[in-house]
Amino acid sequence: MVETSGLAPAPQSDAVREALAWAHTARFFTTASQLNQLPAGDLPELAFVGRSNAGKSSSINCLAQRRQLAFASKTPGRTQHINLFALGPKDTPDAYLADLPGYGYASVERGAKLRWQKVMADYLEVRRNLAGVVLLVDSRLGFTALDERLLQFIQPRVVNGEVRLLVLLTKADKLNRREQQAALDGAQERLGALASEAADIGVLLFSAPKAQGLGDLAETVRSWIRPSAGEGSPASTPDAEPDAGGH
Repeated sequence: MVETSGLAPAPQSDAVREALAWAHTARFFTTASQLNQLPAGDLPELAFVGRSNAGKSSSINCLAQRRQLAFASKTPGRTQHINLFALGPKDTPDAYLADLPGYGYASVERGAKLRWQKVMADYLEVRRNLAGVVLLVDSRLGFTALDERLLQFIQPRVVNGEVRLLVLLTKADKLNRREQQAALDGAQERLGALASEAADIGVLLFSAPKAQGLGDLAETVRSWIRPSAGEGSPASTPDAEPDAGGH
């Protein structure tokens, strides 16, 4: 199923409060310009990726409930490293949040752009620790050609259930309710092509300034690490067929 969420706020459950507390433990761990610089071991990683100016840094900071955890460059597209943030207990983290470089900003020098885009593509295609991808898409624009290309990179791993996918429709506060529903419907229709019995795919309306969708986001990504804690999460439920309506 491609599950949608975010049109109407829901009461904050114990599971959401626990997930938010877990997300609040996020702290900087390391930065890497190549895959071989990433930590060894088997801790799962949650990758946040999206087009430059899609609101990735703001969304990460909102999730962690910290103002400056993820750095937003004054020049979009200049960040060319994978930044890892540890989650969970201080001495024994149980996951990493991976902040991947933004893509699609024209002013970046071509050679540099190609280098870090290859690193990002390799990470998404082969990184064994990757448990889930949060793809940030500007809700006003929908999927761009570059977003479609990124979906192609991860499609095999999503379809076979190896990697979970949540599409975060950012800047939802810029849309009225009708436009929000249209954005959800459009994303759900596109992602229906990835649906399978094994796939775990979600779509969520999100606004960092308004914290719209924050609880659902936290609960969903935590469920990727601890499935029993997030069963029934409104933004992430696997099935073979796309659901026809949002809620």
